[in-house]
Formats: sequence, structure tokens, C-alpha cells
Amino acid sequence: MTDSSLPPTPPVSFPEFAPVSTAQWQAQLAREAKGADPASLRWTLPDGLVAEPFYHREALAALGGPPAPLPPRPAPCRNVVPLTVPAGTDGRLQIEQGADALARGAEGLHFHFSGDPASFAVGELATRLPLASTWLGYTVQQGPDLLLERLHTASNGEPLQGFLRYSPTTVPEGAELLPFRATLRRCIGLAREWPGFTALAVNGLYFGNRGATLTQQLAFSLSTATAMLSELPDEASGLTVADVARQLHLDFAIGPSYFPEIARLRAARRLWATLLHAYGLPAVGAATLPIHATTSAWTQTTLDPHTNLLRHTTEAMSAVLGGADSIQVAAFDCLYQAPNEFSARLARNLPVILKDEAHLDWVADPAAGSYFLETLTDELARAAWAEFQAFEAQGGMLQARARALEAVSQAGLEKFKRIATGQDVVVGTNRFQNHQEKFEFQPKQLLRSRDFDTTRATYPSEVLRLATALHFERRANQDKQATLVLLGGARVNEEIAEAFWHLLHPEQRTDTPPSASIAPDSYSVLFSKPKEATLMYAQPEQFDHLARVVQQVPAGHTFDIPSLITSDLATLLEAVRVFGFKEFVVEGHRTEEVLARLQGR
Repeated sequence: MTDSSLPPTPPVSFPEFAPVSTAQWQAQLAREAKGADPASLRWTLPDGLVAEPFYHREALAALGGPPAPLPPRPAPCRNVVPLTVPAGTDGRLQIEQGADALARGAEGLHFHFSGDPASFAVGELATRLPLASTWLGYTVQQGPDLLLERLHTASNGEPLQGFLRYSPTTVPEGAELLPFRATLRRCIGLAREWPGFTALAVNGLYFGNRGATLTQQLAFSLSTATAMLSELPDEASGLTVADVARQLHLDFAIGPSYFPEIARLRAARRLWATLLHAYGLPAVGAATLPIHATTSAWTQTTLDPHTNLLRHTTEAMSAVLGGADSIQVAAFDCLYQAPNEFSARLARNLPVILKDEAHLDWVADPAAGSYFLETLTDELARAAWAEFQAFEAQGGMLQARARALEAVSQAGLEKFKRIATGQDVVVGTNRFQNHQEKFEFQPKQLLRSRDFDTTRATYPSEVLRLATALHFERRANQDKQATLVLLGGARVNEEIAEAFWHLLHPEQRTDTPPSASIAPDSYSVLFSKPKEATLMYAQPEQFDHLARVVQQVPAGHTFDIPSLITSDLATLLEAVRVFGFKEFVVEGHRTEEVLARLQGR
């Protein structure tokens, strides 16, 4: 109903400005380019999609007219704080931290359980945080139905707010659905009458944090959802496909590529409407699909870590403007630092500033009508739907999981190569490095840590830099011991070869370096001696045997391959010779010289 007492709003017009045609804009672009071909300004995304340097009103005409904007969300994008509950603890400390975060600007909490949630202090949680009115997410690896039953009891039968994500294995949930159907059905049954809670997660994080392109993330997430929509309805328990669809929410990792990430989230809702239609469900359900966005672990860096604050800012902005319902910002130093109040406060306040100071939540769909973003949204949606259909034709996530994982792995390798050659800039890591950087951690401890995330895009660059920093530190301290540092496998070998070649030939940044003559399954190793360092390579079994002998591990014992092996120089020299390690030669240059250039010396 409109208020007739208000004067009508006049149409917006700017009569003092003459309309400018597409031809006129293109002519101006050619003049500004000073003879350069405007096509050289095209931007090719990893998906193969091409962004033009100029868009005009004809772009919307090509889409059949301006698409309808996204409807307003039921509530502004929620600021969610992650809390990890270590195995063997009852979570009381995390509950206390969560209550404090909610009092300081957070609007939801997300508990990650490293172990069995059976010991979680649900009673304490209900006492501190009313379960019927506090938005809480839970990620568990076991017993999700038992946790929901305990939460339901603690809330005195009141409906919960938030979501549940069940990640029982190290593969996409849709790929291992069959053994867990009964468990997931019990979760759906428990949450069926909770309108503000979703008990099923489509874990797009799995793909995004392993290097999948935006198209792959959309396509494989749709396939995961399809597996659930097909397998979980059950006539015996009265679960319909509509019940399953209502319980689904999307989890996405948001990277720093600002406009494509906005378009990806907008494309997800359009594709969801198409998927619902395929199952005979109302497409309007896509408008209420909960999307939980998390800043990407794939793009976080250990080197110059404060740059992560800037990445998280653009990632959070993309999430809010793209239509996410909740946003979770990681601490900038979480790769190497235990949770601490300083970085947690910065992460918590970032969405607060975007909402309370920048007012990004005042407009329902800020990208609506943008020639560029509407086109990119459409192109991403079409490419992802085609990828999804091709994947489903091969059996989908239940039967063709290996194909999806191989495609994601290949996309990750391509990213590693682009970082090594400088085609993709990572500020502080492969460009604009701080060579005087003082690490807030011990490289030796970090390289040894099992918790150090080795799946990230910058890991190959980081591990080489950290290993060489460790070498120069030991040399400065006149450490008489010798150390072997395991740098990685095939992807690290390729990155080292390419990075070293470009260090030696900085003027040939776009040229393709010669391939290294190293077996693809070899390990790369840095041999740090008291006076010099040598890059070497060896087969996995060679490194395993050397580590067992030097560390005196009996042959029959279970053995985790170490990242660092330290001993006296004579012992390691003899071990390297006996077990056949080979020197990694880069165009005849000594390793020490190239490593010094890598460190800015």
C-alpha cells in the first residue's frame, strides 16, 4: 500500500548531459588507449570466461532485458564468529568466548568440533545463550543427530536458529552420502519444524579451498545438492524432496577476486531456482536459500600476513553485495597463531564496519542493472550449468567423484604455475615482498607443524621462502648442525623451477621457462649445511628410508614423514650420498646464489 499523502517521486533525468552512444564510448576508449588494441585490455578468468574492457546498454539487451534483481533478504547479512572446539574438551571456553563476541558486535557463532561433540556442554550453552533466539552453527565430524537431539532437549523443545554441517570424511559430503543417509534423515526429521535452522550443508568450501574455479565450485556444489535431493527423500519416514530442499544451505569460500565473487553468489541463486524447478519445486525457494560465506583459506598467506586483512575486506564485501545471508571472517594470522583476542577482534569488527559504517546492507541487490555484473552473472551461470550437466551425465558426485577431484586438482596446479611465473600477483608473497620481514613465528616450528595448511595457493612459494630464511638464520647463528627440509612434491618442483628461472630472467616474465628434468613424483628438498644450501630432489621412498635411518625408526613402525630432519653434517652428507639424492641445478647457478636473490639479499 502506498501513502497518498507523499508527493510522487519525479523521474531521474540529467538533461544537461547528452546521451552517449556505444560507438562514441568505443571511440573514446581507442583514444585513451593511444593506439593500443582495446582487445588487449580483456581479462580472462581461470574459467575461460572473458571480461570485456567496456560494457554498455546493449549488454542487457543481449540478456533479454535487465534481469530481475534479487529480492530483499529476510535479515541483513549476519556477522558470524568461528570457534574451534578441540578434541577432548567440553567447549566451555569457546562458549564463554562466543558470549563475549556476541556482546561485542557478532550476530552469530559457528562451533567447529575437532572431535566427538558428545562431551559438548550443551547445558552451559543453553544457559549462556538462549538457543531459541541465538543464531548458532555447528560443524561436526560425527554424531550430528545426537548433537541435535541434545540441543533440542536443552532448548525445551523451542526451535533452534542457525545450521548444521556434517563433514564425516575428507571428501565432499555428496560423494559419500550412501553410508550416512539414515543419520542425515534423522537430522532432517529433528529440524523439520525449525524454520530458522537448516540441517544439511552443500559444502562448496571443500572445492573453493582446494583451488576450484568459480564455475567448478558452482557445478560441483549443485551436484552435491542433487545427490542429497535424489537420495534422502524417504517414503517410509515421510521425508519428501521438499523437506530435503528446505533443509539445505550453501557454504561457499569467498576469494579476493571482487566482481567475479559477487557474480558467483548471484549466479548461485539463479541456478538454485533452475535446480528446484527440475525437482518440481517452486523456483521462488531460491530467494530464501541460506548462503553462508567464509573468507577463503585458499588465498590466505603466511608471508606479510597483514595483507590478509585487505583480502578479507574485499572478500567480505563481495559476500555482502552478492547476497550472502551470513559471513564468517577468519583471523588474519590463523595460519600460524593460536586464537587470540587481537586478531579475533579485527575479524569480528570487519563486517561490523561494512554494515554499521559503510551501510552495505541498505540495498537488496546493489549489482542489479550493472552491465558488467549482469553479463558476468549470466555467463557464470551458463558455464556452471553446462559443467554440472556434463558431470551429472557421468554419474554425478556419487559415481564420478574422482573426475571432480582431478579437475579441481588441475585447476589448483594451474594457479600454482601462475603464481610462480608472476602472472597472478599475490602481494607480499610473489610481488612487493617485504624482504626485511620479521616473522611472528618460528619457521622451523611452523614447517614441522601438522596443522600448517599445505593446500593453499601460496604454499609452494611460502615453504621455499621459509626454508631459505631458516637456512640463513642458522648460518648467521653459526649453527654446526645440518638440516634437510622437505619442500613438497610435483607442484613444488614445478614452482621452484619456474620461480628460479624468472628470478634469473626478470625481463622475460611472460616467457615460458624450460621444463625441469625431474621425475614428476619426486620430492624437492633443501639441504641446509652450515656454510651453504643445496636444492635436491629424491623419490618418496628414498626420502622415507633416509628419514627412518637418520631418526633411527625401526622398519616395522608406523612413521609419519617429517618436514625437517636435523643431524650432524657428516651424518646427513653420508645419508644423502647413500640414498641417492640428486642436486637440483638451475641453469648452472649455485643454489645459494639464487636463494639469496629470493630473500632479497
